Amino acid sequence: MVSPFGQMGDHDMGPPWLIPMLRASYFIPCAVHGESNKSECNMFCLDCMGNAFCSYCLIYHRDHRVVQIRRSSYHNVVRVNEIQKYIDISCVQTYIINSAKIVFLNERPQPRPGKGVTNTCEICCRSLLDSFRFCSLGCKLGGMKRGDPDLTFALKLKQNRDPFFGGSESDESSTPKKIRRTHAFNRLMDGLSIYSSNNDGAESSGDDAATNISPATPPLFNHRNARRRKGIPHRAPF
Repeated sequence: MVSPFGQMGDHDMGPPWLIPMLRASYFIPCAVHGESNKSECNMFCLDCMGNAFCSYCLIYHRDHRVVQIRRSSYHNVVRVNEIQKYIDISCVQTYIINSAKIVFLNERPQPRPGKGVTNTCEICCRSLLDSFRFCSLGCKLGGMKRGDPDLTFALKLKQNRDPFFGGSESDESSTPKKIRRTHAFNRLMDGLSIYSSNNDGAESSGDDAATNISPATPPLFNHRNARRRKGIPHRAPF
């Protein structure tokens, strides 16, 4: 069983399931459910590290970490929100396809970069944005094999965060804010109670406080003063 918080393999080349996931064959008929509809192999189990399987085989991978592989322009991709929970995908360019951010699994060589391109992938020369170094997870792995010490797939765990139970950043940041808010609210209420106790015997100060706190009473509507529609004028008698 693979450690749930990103245990690294030999020579710090990523988790042991990374290379099997990159080399697996996807979108082929399932050997068990080949006669069923939608039986193409587009799932990969990070715990079993075996071959790709179809959605009907998910029953055999309960409580396992499974990611779904998708396709874009005949290349295998995985959604960022699925894979970034297990590895660090920094330095790899991401793309938005069908309103979802994805990352490519393997290299996509580009023999002729477009005109004006200033940044390309360090492995396959694919044109990239200036803030990225690789076009896929496989190219980042290739950069690590070259001995770059700044590259890693290991996730950086935050302080006071239990790797076994997860714990999100929002949970850590929201709790202190709630405590500070409650403490400030209590101080405000204490100040109001002291103010009211010191001014119980003074009628004028109580009236002023009531005037400052309570909203002004709206004026009453007088129906007699309302403008009425004039009737037909009558000529004065001779």
